[in-house]
Amino acid sequence: MARTISILIPLLLLITVFSVEKTEAQSGDYELLPAPDLWYNDVDGIRVGVRVKGEMRGSFGDGPHRLDAGLWLGTWFPSSPVSYRVQYTNPIDRWSDYGSEANYQATSMIRTGYHTHGLGLNKRWQPGFDERRYREVGIHTNYERRFDDEYTAFPNLWSDQDKVLTQLSYSSQTENRFGWLTTSATGSYQYLDDSFGVFQASATQQIPMSENWGLRVRSFVGVASNQTAPEYLFSRSSAPAISWMDNGMTRAKGTIPQHWMTSGNFQVAGGANLRGYTNSDIESFQDPNGSPFLMNSIGAFNAEFDYPNPIGLLFRQVPYLSDFLTFRSYLFYDVGTSLGFTENETDEIFADAGAGFALTFNVPDYHGKPRGFVFRYDIPFWLSEPGMEDAFSYRSLFAFGAVISF
Repeated sequence: MARTISILIPLLLLITVFSVEKTEAQSGDYELLPAPDLWYNDVDGIRVGVRVKGEMRGSFGDGPHRLDAGLWLGTWFPSSPVSYRVQYTNPIDRWSDYGSEANYQATSMIRTGYHTHGLGLNKRWQPGFDERRYREVGIHTNYERRFDDEYTAFPNLWSDQDKVLTQLSYSSQTENRFGWLTTSATGSYQYLDDSFGVFQASATQQIPMSENWGLRVRSFVGVASNQTAPEYLFSRSSAPAISWMDNGMTRAKGTIPQHWMTSGNFQVAGGANLRGYTNSDIESFQDPNGSPFLMNSIGAFNAEFDYPNPIGLLFRQVPYLSDFLTFRSYLFYDVGTSLGFTENETDEIFADAGAGFALTFNVPDYHGKPRGFVFRYDIPFWLSEPGMEDAFSYRSLFAFGAVISF
């Protein structure tokens, strides 16, 4: 049945998109905006293709019949050289208002050795024109499967079983007496064969003290049942492997040089985000016996204390630049432990502390959400559980992305 779904959903989606484009093109109100696209990974080589945005003329990304598609060819001609992604979104008028859209969405993707096809409903609530304050909920059902491990930086983190998952999600951003509070939660259930459930939630609070000083704190909890596929399990330091598919930098090995990834000096932000344990986690991901250090449950707390630096002060003085580019310096502390929901989990408490720098380039989308990149350099100079290392030591850690980025 799962394989039938993987064929029918893309076909249905393409028929729908073609029908919409044909109807709207006849009236001259629909436009397709193509753009060339180049990328690289160690399997496809240079991936050449085209991205296409489709929308009603003059709707600026929030009108009906929105299309986001791409088609690519791997110039090294691997076993599956052609890849694609198609996402079609259409508002539900009777449930929508300005800034508070409801929509249905269809997605189909086959790229970098992984395919997923699904349908979903989303709803957003926003007071008036203030896109900074919002609540969003969604329900999505997807078919997923990893069919080629060659693309993965760490094959031990992936299963190759067919999966059909239904996911409920919630996110919000509000302002309180301390500053801005951002929360999110997702719950997923997988139906086929070895069924499993996963839940994770986080809350991030910004506490500004002045223009140059501030505190940012985050809490995270993740729980997964016994039969959960490894790509959905939790490491101490990084996002679950399934989340790596959301970013072009980490979707396939080689975009970030593989020797950087295996060195243990590069972190993929997310999950518990105990960044000082990246090196030991990466070592376990490469275990020839296929036993990466992953947990079915974990709770964590992250804190960053911002302090001024000359480069950040200079950026703030340049007109317009400060709206998009920032350079932060901070001290950090992370602590976390397993919640002990399964027998094979550790009862150790892991903590780290250090200093870091983050360069952020951000051009918000029409909902005011971050759209850009964060490049970080962290120095976790203390670990509570250093293993064979000294507890106090100079450690270098680079990363794209951050769990505390606003």
